[in-house]
Amino acid sequence: MLQKLSIRNYALIDTLEINFDSGLNIITGETGAGKSIILGALSLILGQRAESKYFFNQDKKCVIEGSFLLADELLKPLFESNDLDFQEESFLRREIANDGKSRAFINDTPVNLGTLKLIGEQLIAIHSQHATQEISNTDFQLLILDALANHEPLLKSYKQGYKMLKQAEQQLKDLQHKTSEAKNKQDYEEFLFNELEQAALKVGEQENLEQELEKLTHAESIKRALLASNGLISDNETAAINLVKEASNLLNGVEKFDPAIAELNERLKSSLIELKDIASEITALEENTAHNSQRLETIQERLDLFYSLQQKHRVNNNDDLLAIQEQLSENLNAILNSDEQLEKLQKEIGTLTESLFKQAEQLNDNRKKAIVTAEKEVGSALKQMSMPNAAINFNLTKQTQLNINGLNEVQLLFTANAGQQAAPVGKVASGGELSRLMLAVKALLAKHTSLPTLIFDEIDTGISGETALRVGEVIDALATNMQIVAITHLPQIAAKGNAHYFVYKHEKADKTTTGIKKLNQDERVGAIAEMLSGKNPGASALQNAKELLG
Repeated sequence: MLQKLSIRNYALIDTLEINFDSGLNIITGETGAGKSIILGALSLILGQRAESKYFFNQDKKCVIEGSFLLADELLKPLFESNDLDFQEESFLRREIANDGKSRAFINDTPVNLGTLKLIGEQLIAIHSQHATQEISNTDFQLLILDALANHEPLLKSYKQGYKMLKQAEQQLKDLQHKTSEAKNKQDYEEFLFNELEQAALKVGEQENLEQELEKLTHAESIKRALLASNGLISDNETAAINLVKEASNLLNGVEKFDPAIAELNERLKSSLIELKDIASEITALEENTAHNSQRLETIQERLDLFYSLQQKHRVNNNDDLLAIQEQLSENLNAILNSDEQLEKLQKEIGTLTESLFKQAEQLNDNRKKAIVTAEKEVGSALKQMSMPNAAINFNLTKQTQLNINGLNEVQLLFTANAGQQAAPVGKVASGGELSRLMLAVKALLAKHTSLPTLIFDEIDTGISGETALRVGEVIDALATNMQIVAITHLPQIAAKGNAHYFVYKHEKADKTTTGIKKLNQDERVGAIAEMLSGKNPGASALQNAKELLG
């Protein structure tokens, strides 16, 4: 229930507060006084877009806040799923800066417009004379039957299952396409994989073979260099080892006279040991170095294979070739497993489809039963609103293919006159008839579902006199189960309200503002009398107003 609406700095409103009654709230006023402005402000806390050009004062921000009393905890899961604290008294607030930037809050927690709209739509539903076209929408028509069928858990389960079915069917389609493409490439990829597998590639092998190839290619040059260097170190009288030995022998005779000489001699002896080791290793290398044309050919063939494969696959090394080999192996394994996956997925789709058909049949049976109640009660309400010959018919058909709602499609047929064949409601109902039909449907839904606060914005357009009186009675009855806010120009409806608010314009200092006041009983008599006969109503109009007010 909407307890209070606060508006600051919006359109012609400087500051305004409205405290609403829990039953039927009537809003009246002269044309252009600002009734639509109040609805416009209210729509901002329902997530509608805002423009700063509608500010009363361009130097201040606009703030709209609604206070709602949530008597039960039906909305608690919705709040929790959006990380919001659920409170019995909850607040929706919208702040719009003069640069057009907007902020939204629910119970002082910042939210985006989508969340504000999601929560707001569960609290308030606005129905204008144009919104009556909703009755022509087949989804809304089916919603009426689903509400009366009272099968929300079944419908929710079906819709979740249907979404799962569509996802599974898309997965199957994608897998079939992927498998088809893979099988088209299977022979070629298998050839590539076998070619790489036969190559028996190893990590680091290419680098080792390239080094060995360099050594074998230059074997003669290496051998000559090793022999020559060994000769200089150890194999002749002037070799380095002999010279170092001679130098050490000379120092042996004088090292006792100077510790520094002894230290230098020790270093010479260490160098001599190192030179002998180097000579030994050079000799070993030289002996093991030989030109091996057969090994050279083997290495070259192996490297040529590597280079050929790398060129073929457009890579630079064997590591990349090994990665390609692994990917090809995965592709081939996927093809081997794809038939099994396809069979499994097809089986899941078949099981899910079978279950959904059973649920859809149950939904269909429930809706057929609900049609009897819907046609009877809506027809009764229409008769109450001066449409004695009006009748509706829900033409429910069952399709062979599943859809998001089951197997059903529905078309609401309507006739307002005896002897006239019923036709699709959007083609034959006038504006006034649509208004009364929508009101009859809302009255029916209110008995079977928990509806939010309903706001009727001049849906009484196109009716008057006795009909208006009957429409007022229906709205009044509807307000016994829920909160209603009705903006009206008809005195017959205005008289039914538990609370009556009058919207007016006020001019001060060359500036026009919109205000609203709650009328007391005497003021209501005057306001309704003016609605009956215009300004300065006479005694008969005042008496008529009193009679309407009871």
